[in-house]
Amino acid sequence: MIEIKNIYKKFGKLEVLNDVSLTFNKGECIALIGPNGCGKTTLIKSVLGMVIPTKGNILFDGKSILKKYKYREQIGYMPQIGRYPDYMTVGQIIEMIKKIRNSNEDLDEDLIKAFELEKIFDKQMRTLSGGTTQKVSAILAFLFNPDVLILDEPTAGLDPLASEILKEKIIKEREKGKLILITSHLLSELDDMISQIIFMQDGKVHFHKTIADLLESTNEQKISKAIASILKQKQPEIRNSKPALYYEQNH
Repeated sequence: MIEIKNIYKKFGKLEVLNDVSLTFNKGECIALIGPNGCGKTTLIKSVLGMVIPTKGNILFDGKSILKKYKYREQIGYMPQIGRYPDYMTVGQIIEMIKKIRNSNEDLDEDLIKAFELEKIFDKQMRTLSGGTTQKVSAILAFLFNPDVLILDEPTAGLDPLASEILKEKIIKEREKGKLILITSHLLSELDDMISQIIFMQDGKVHFHKTIADLLESTNEQKISKAIASILKQKQPEIRNSKPALYYEQNH
């Protein structure tokens, strides 16, 4: 469904993505993990068309996305930090997005009910906690029933109940055959959701495995322990690159 072909991305002299090639198919829930500054956010923004690769191509259903935008209607995106007009209410934000999309498709309002957000439709966005703002971002990502969901640290800031509600929703959508991409630092939360995992470092893909292969090759039962086992074997130099982190957060 999505093919990433030999993409590179430079911001000035800094190379953030280095010859990345990946294939994502329907019905998969794929975790994209790695240290800060490894290229995860830049890769996601490249798929969304928010960052243009220096070299390489990205295909969506076999067609290049470069200089295109219609394909984005098939993607629901939940950013790590949602930013909305301060003085608009929760209800106004949701209605505004509905009008902008002007979609004839059936809306998926499951999360509005599950989060009981109708109770705070009259509250201004500036008054919301970080966790409640995350709920709004989650609702908007799922609202138009997209074929692809890209969720950047989706449970960050959520309380335990809201986190479980969102995880159950992700599993439900995966079972419908949708493609779901998740970035997360909380590996313990991924066990029940994901079918594949990709580890990136220094702008490169170090491995892309199914969960079954990952657990079998490491003789572990939990994803977090399996990843730790692989990293110990490879002894990679995990480091936080401040310039790379800056560019990822600002591009």
